[in-house]
Amino acid sequence: MSTETFDCADSEQRARGIAAAAQAVKSGRLVVMPTDTVYGIGADAFDSTAVGELLAAKGRGRDMPVGVLVGSWHTIEGLVYAMPDGARDLIRAFWPGALSLVVVQAPSLQWDLGNAHGTVMLRMPLHPVAIELLREVGPMAVSSANVSGQPPAVDADEARRQLGDRVEVYLDAGPSAQQAASTIVDLTGAAPRILREGPVPVDRIAAVLGVDPVSLSA
Repeated sequence: MSTETFDCADSEQRARGIAAAAQAVKSGRLVVMPTDTVYGIGADAFDSTAVGELLAAKGRGRDMPVGVLVGSWHTIEGLVYAMPDGARDLIRAFWPGALSLVVVQAPSLQWDLGNAHGTVMLRMPLHPVAIELLREVGPMAVSSANVSGQPPAVDADEARRQLGDRVEVYLDAGPSAQQAASTIVDLTGAAPRILREGPVPVDRIAAVLGVDPVSLSA
C-alpha cells in the first residue's frame, strides 16, 4: 500500500490531504490525523473490518475498545441510548476539547469497536483539520497513533515511525497542542467517575457537575 503525507500548514496540501484521507476512510483504510491532545489513527467507525485493522496496526486486543470522534455536538444524539445526567453540561463546558465521555451506546448501532459491553467513548476534538475530516466522513473510530505500549505520537513523524505503511494517509499539522491523552469521564454508572486524568482538570469537571472532586475518583 502506498502511503502519503500531507503538510496541513500549506492550504493546497491541506485540501488535498483531507480529500485523500476522506477517500481512504470511506474505502475502509486507515489514516493518521492531528487532534488537540495527541495524533490519532482512525477508521470508519461503522466498518468493523477497518476497526479490526486499526487494532492490528496498534497491536492492541479487543479488550481495549476504540473510542469515537465526532465532528459536531449534534452527532452524539444519534449515538447514545439516552443522554445521561451531566452529559450536556460537560459537552457545553468542554467540547470541542480534551474531554472524552463514556456513555451507553444506542442499541441500534451497527458497529464493532471491540469488547465495549454496550458502551462507547465519545469526544469532539478541538482541531480544525480533525473537525473538517470528521464532517466529511462522519464518526470515526480513533485511537492514539502509536503501537500499543509505546508513547502516543504527538507529531506526524513519530506516528509514521511507529505505524509506517499500515496507514494510507498521514495529515501533518505540526505538534499536538496538549501533548497528552484526553481526560475520560465514565457516565454509565450511578455516579460519574474519572477513568483517566488528562488536560481537563478534575476540579473543573466537578464544578460543572456540582459534585465533590473526591467523589469522581471513587
